[in-house]
Amino acid sequence: MYRKAALAAAAAIVMTTTGGCMPMTNYSGFQAIEVNPADIKSGEDTKSTVMGKLGSPSAKSTFDPNIWFYMSQVTDRVAFYQPRVAERNIFAITFDPATEQVLTVKAYTLRDGKVFAYNSRETPTRGRELSVLEQLLGNVGRGGMLPRDDAEGVPGSRPGDRRE
Repeated sequence: MYRKAALAAAAAIVMTTTGGCMPMTNYSGFQAIEVNPADIKSGEDTKSTVMGKLGSPSAKSTFDPNIWFYMSQVTDRVAFYQPRVAERNIFAITFDPATEQVLTVKAYTLRDGKVFAYNSRETPTRGRELSVLEQLLGNVGRGGMLPRDDAEGVPGSRPGDRRE
């Protein structure tokens, strides 16, 4: 009797500890439901048909409103580790400005991305840095903490509020 209970308890402990090691998958961005962006045909589809099939784009190009982007990403996270990007798909659809027909459909994946060296140092700002003493004594002699009696209409004061 005790042996079966101990075996069940050990199995429950093993299942709960290994359950924390299962990856949690997160899907974000554009999710293709009925039509995949790769199914869009150049020369046949227009802006309105693309909008009807795929919906609004994830982003439009900043410099050319005739380039639409449909982006999706899948990330995995195991226990307490940082999330890892498992899959990334970006479809760039270019339209002809005159006829609004699709010119090109380009697909980019995670392999097409470029890794660049990120500099984590701070960029210095213009101006003068205050010392600790200047910060502590900076407001000495600049006036009181309470508003003056003629402070009617000053931001932060209530209309008709008179302090005496």
